[in-house]
Amino acid sequence: MDFPLLTATAAVPAVGAILTAAVPAARRTAAKWLALFFSLVTLALAVLVAVRFEPGGDRYQLTESRPWIADFGVRYELGVDGIGVVLIGLTALLIPFVIAAGWHDADPLETSSKRWRPTQGFLALILMVEAMVIISFEATEVFLFYIFFEAMLIPMYFLIGGFGDRAHSGSDENAAAQRSYAAVKFLLYNLVGGLIMLAAVIGLYVVAGNFSLQEITAARAAGTLDMATNTERLLFLGFFFAFAVKAPLWPLHTWLPNAMGESTAPVAVLITAVVDKVGTFAMLRFCLGLFPDASKWATPVILVLALISIVYGALVAVGQRDIKRLVAYASISHFGFIILGIFAMTSQGQSGATLYMVNHGLSTAALMLVAGFLISRRGSRLIADYGGVQKVAPVLAGTFLIGGLATLSLPGLAPFVSEFLVLVGTFARYPVVGIIATVGIVLAALYTLVLYQRTMTGPVKEEVRTMPDLRLREVLVVAPLIALLIGLGVYPKVLTDIVNPAVEHTMSDVKQTDPKPEVAVEAKNGEEAK
Repeated sequence: MDFPLLTATAAVPAVGAILTAAVPAARRTAAKWLALFFSLVTLALAVLVAVRFEPGGDRYQLTESRPWIADFGVRYELGVDGIGVVLIGLTALLIPFVIAAGWHDADPLETSSKRWRPTQGFLALILMVEAMVIISFEATEVFLFYIFFEAMLIPMYFLIGGFGDRAHSGSDENAAAQRSYAAVKFLLYNLVGGLIMLAAVIGLYVVAGNFSLQEITAARAAGTLDMATNTERLLFLGFFFAFAVKAPLWPLHTWLPNAMGESTAPVAVLITAVVDKVGTFAMLRFCLGLFPDASKWATPVILVLALISIVYGALVAVGQRDIKRLVAYASISHFGFIILGIFAMTSQGQSGATLYMVNHGLSTAALMLVAGFLISRRGSRLIADYGGVQKVAPVLAGTFLIGGLATLSLPGLAPFVSEFLVLVGTFARYPVVGIIATVGIVLAALYTLVLYQRTMTGPVKEEVRTMPDLRLREVLVVAPLIALLIGLGVYPKVLTDIVNPAVEHTMSDVKQTDPKPEVAVEAKNGEEAK
């Protein structure tokens, strides 16, 4: 029997969460190193998954299948395609940086208590989220995916509500109320989406007789599964609604600015760079795989919603006074690009969307973590409270600038490649949509450069005059992310070679081929006329 590598990749952080939570209250430092150790072991397993994956091989590899709830035909089925591999890698890569960046974020303010263990709880919750996200990327059984898609809401709820940002302008009571509001809003939005999806999951079982993604897609391809048009559309809407909430897509996005604004910077990274990717990943794997005809039917409306997300998110980001909320609205705009690429129904668009998930995770992590270091020094999230930081903390300002330039997709940095592919893929089939989407690029440059100008340049404000530069731990957190942003911007082939075969399978599911360039078609017609 082969070693269950996929199960191990998800189980290791779960075991780490349990052991970290059990560390005695007085051993906070030991708990931190233990959590970091388990996150690094998970990263090593994710690298092994990538090494053992063969891009030109079977669609789903490293598969595992065992009986689970036999009476209802539910099985424990795991498998990864190229899209799952790169997103597992992203998740496993970011968690060690999240832990290191939040090294002191959950230390108790009153050290006299020997029973209170916020540090251990904070780290355990992060590892538990990692475990649930990874198994969501691995699940090829719809019911299994649904369980963890919903279960990850619980640790995230406590991370948002119980470990909020200490840099709050109001009183402690007001800060606690704002955290509670953000956590409840996050939970309610996602629970409603999950309940609607549960109804669709049950409906899928009634129609297909099982929950296996591979069996259902194979039956559809062979023509042995007869799904009425209206039934398919209703089931698609049930799945898509839940994924659109998680993504988040306008107008289901309003929970994100509250959640990111009231969270610590590492938890904000966990939300938008890791957890939210489950929504866009699931659109590719489940919406297009299970309901190809309904996906094409809904495409015009989804493209409009994606365009609204791109432009609206960027416009609102321009007017933000809060650094973290600005990054949140910028992420809403970026998720609009990802969804646009998915439903452009072209190989370039879907490859670009997958790369965008990875590159957005890296760029947002770099920008938000540096912003978190900045906020922790000044004790304020308001842009107006900063000025001239680059003169007193040049390394902090430099890394902040690179993170910002990556956010606006500067050529030479990784997000540029993914955004370019999304736009090329969209122009090929929907040129008007592609033209409108480019507005988001202009606005991204505006909100990023204005943010940098107002916080880092100009006269040095008195409150930041003694601000220290990045410490060694903080440099070690940010430097690898910047190196990856530059490396993948120069040489994205290392990812595209893994992603492209999986995209070809997805295009086959929806029976779509790339449009031929009009110039080539006209040239061919001219040659035939001669």
